[in-house]
Amino acid sequence: MSGNTRIMIIDDEPIVGKRIKRLLEKEGYEVASFIEGQSALNELSQSHFDIVVTDLKMEGIDGLNILKTVKEQYHDTKVIIITGVGKWLTATEAFDKGAFDFIIKPFKIEELKNAIQRAVKETNDAGER
Repeated sequence: MSGNTRIMIIDDEPIVGKRIKRLLEKEGYEVASFIEGQSALNELSQSHFDIVVTDLKMEGIDGLNILKTVKEQYHDTKVIIITGVGKWLTATEAFDKGAFDFIIKPFKIEELKNAIQRAVKETNDAGER
């Protein structure tokens, strides 16, 4: 199911990005990890990613701004928000802006893998129509 799915991870905690990257690569995904939003957006403008997993609270460009940019410019890219400050209002705002999923830290890697599998399936199903 992972095929050539390309995933971008954005988290200002390097250890989080490295851990997620390593685990998703073991699943067969192609993964790029970034610690700040601007460099991630620069890369996104140069390369296609199927899924973006972004932390919500970061210095500079935060996860909601990443979400907004991705949904405006790369309509088919799924965005999964991860955050240590989970609030219902923030989750609602993220979903209203087009987030595919919203996961609260600390999370089990299975939660993220399941969200990614659902995003891949939805993308594949849309491509078959």
